[in-house]
Amino acid sequence: MQHICLFTGARPNFVKVAPIIRAIKKTDGIMYQLVYAGRDDDSTLEDSLFDDLQMPRPDVFLGVDCENLNELTGRVMSAFEQYLERNATDTVIVVDDLASTMAAAIVTKKRGLRLAHLVAGTRSFDIRMPKEINRLVIDGLSDLLFTAGVSSNSIATREGAELHRIYMVGNILMDSLRYNHDRWQRPTCLEGIEDGQYLVFTINRKVLLADSENLQRMLQVISEEAGNIPVIAPLRSNSQLIVRSSQFMVLDSLPYLEFGYLIAHAKGVITDSGNVAEEATFHHVPCITLNSYTEHIETVKQGTNELVGEDADKLRDAMRRMVAGDWKTGSLPDRWDGRSAERIVQILLSVEN
Repeated sequence: MQHICLFTGARPNFVKVAPIIRAIKKTDGIMYQLVYAGRDDDSTLEDSLFDDLQMPRPDVFLGVDCENLNELTGRVMSAFEQYLERNATDTVIVVDDLASTMAAAIVTKKRGLRLAHLVAGTRSFDIRMPKEINRLVIDGLSDLLFTAGVSSNSIATREGAELHRIYMVGNILMDSLRYNHDRWQRPTCLEGIEDGQYLVFTINRKVLLADSENLQRMLQVISEEAGNIPVIAPLRSNSQLIVRSSQFMVLDSLPYLEFGYLIAHAKGVITDSGNVAEEATFHHVPCITLNSYTEHIETVKQGTNELVGEDADKLRDAMRRMVAGDWKTGSLPDRWDGRSAERIVQILLSVEN
């Protein structure tokens, strides 16, 4: 029997872990525990999230809750080491690129356990970003690199990872999107608004939020170019204050199934989130990303995503084309087939520890 620890550090991780749990439950020879770095009363982990994803709440909460990334790293390392001392573990799977993820990866390898990185090989190539450092460390330590696509494979290979450690399993986010495709719930904010007749706006990047003057220029462009089309903005409380235009319908973050419906039926999406851009590509919905790069380049090369950086003029041009319906036709990248979790579980069973 193989014992797996699924380590999560933030709310978005659960969307990517849920398919793996479903696949494990269908497979003999594997047991798992779901570990969360934070507290059991974390307000971002509402019960509806786990109900929507049809997955259990974490088995273990490490209870780490602090803002300073270096302090968080140290505290997670200490708490996770205590967890591993108490629980038989053969493989630890870490998700994405958080400080807590890096902390868990370091402890895993110090204890001589097998480490697998889900969504490996993603890079911004901006070493000033804390997450970029986390990615480099986690990938460098990992025994199994589960990548989403060819570009991520190439990055891992170029950085010296042996080919036998790299597995292109596909985009795990698509497993959740496909699984929940017929379960989306139309949010009440769309009452009186037809599908395909609204835009969605999300923002969360600290760098973008910090430059309030430029951000207001970009928000003004969105407001002007949207015309009579409503702009629905499900935002976290710390982001809501930046929107001052009546053109925007600002609301609290939506439950997973409602947000999925919102993206799937939008006329277009304006965001700074790579995951949201991936969802838009999956649904063939035009997407503008407020960034000069993306770790998910396939959403630009094959999908419906377009990068405008933090440039209000580029945003205006893209908005005009989006509103007019003059947008490129996207296609789904390779292995966005909803079977990534199955591949991961089979690799865990077949590759010797």
